[in-house]
Amino acid sequence: MPKARDLAPLIRFRKPRLDRTQRRLDAALTICDLRRIAKRRTPRAAFDYADGGAEDEVSLGRARQAFRDIEFHPTILRDVTHVRTDWEVLGQPVALPFGIAPTGFTRLMHTEGEIAGARAAAAAGIPFSLSTLGTASIEDVATAVPQGRKWFQLYMWRDRDRSMALVRRAAEAGFDTLLVTVDVPVAGARLRDARNGMSIPPALTARTVLDAARHPRWWFDLLTTEPLAFASLDRWPGTVGEYLDTMFDPSVTFADLAWIKTQWPNKLVVKGIQTLDDARSAVDHGADGIVLSNHGGRQLDRAPVPFYLLPSVARELGGDTEILLDTGIMSGADIVAAVALGARCTLVGRAYLYGLMAGGEAGVRRAIEILSGQLTRTLRLLGVTCLEELSPKHITQLRRLVPLLPA
Repeated sequence: MPKARDLAPLIRFRKPRLDRTQRRLDAALTICDLRRIAKRRTPRAAFDYADGGAEDEVSLGRARQAFRDIEFHPTILRDVTHVRTDWEVLGQPVALPFGIAPTGFTRLMHTEGEIAGARAAAAAGIPFSLSTLGTASIEDVATAVPQGRKWFQLYMWRDRDRSMALVRRAAEAGFDTLLVTVDVPVAGARLRDARNGMSIPPALTARTVLDAARHPRWWFDLLTTEPLAFASLDRWPGTVGEYLDTMFDPSVTFADLAWIKTQWPNKLVVKGIQTLDDARSAVDHGADGIVLSNHGGRQLDRAPVPFYLLPSVARELGGDTEILLDTGIMSGADIVAAVALGARCTLVGRAYLYGLMAGGEAGVRRAIEILSGQLTRTLRLLGVTCLEELSPKHITQLRRLVPLLPA
């Protein structure tokens, strides 16, 4: 029989964590773990708004599968004691090659909303992007993180003067980059939202009341904190998609892009590029950077997978402009793969929102911590000591979908 004195050195009790939220977050080892926590703690309509895509959600599924279908090629016997993850993006330093993507209606996911994301991003040394449809004002975000990197995402409205007023406010508040989103002539068909009756503010129906019984903390926070408010509306009786259709301007062209650049004094990035030709045109019209993006699979279903498009755009335009990428990123390894194939920076949206829903600002910090840890570990396992050493030789994209040749 084993003796107690022999067992004692092998047994180590963990110090108990009294903070329940932090205990949950500490147990999350991946972004998928945070997603599971978020789904338990958030009403269905709010969770589905963040989690879902357009129509059959084929674009979203393909984008995530594209990152799963990569093969890394590690180099061995390199000294990786010290690994750097910092470099410059759009003329200023970042500690990690990713930032927080712009997301709308964010306080619906958690009442701390954009302020939680901005603070967590500033603490990590990465950019935070505020959406036109954000639930915190430009000025409030600037006040919350005066030293953090702040980007503003612009939807061109039918009311051009109103759009430009937001641009001027962002410039005056110290936002250093404007992300002009160009893949929204109309809203995508987000069927989860339609089926959930998703409206702003949330409408109380028999279904939502029943759901509230399972998420009392979420509803308590919503009803006892500052009411939801948006830059563009206070109340809207229809679904989010119906509202967006009344706001988005389907007449926007490349000429408008050049005009916007004359109104903005800092870096301008075009978000929503899905073809090589459009990437060239954006650069020709003065863009300082482009974001290869299909809007997180939330606009045109079966749209091109941005990660598949990345190598050809990087070969053609990587010397002339900075390339950013979003959609489908769920791990630090995904970020490493994107950088290796030519992305200067990636943007994470759902990964950030899962953390926010799981635990507010602490949850966002945990999401960033998970991605950062995975990224650093992947670099070491590849035998790479800094981002500059990454190259296409470290990655093979394995494709399941191969285009048919014309008859």
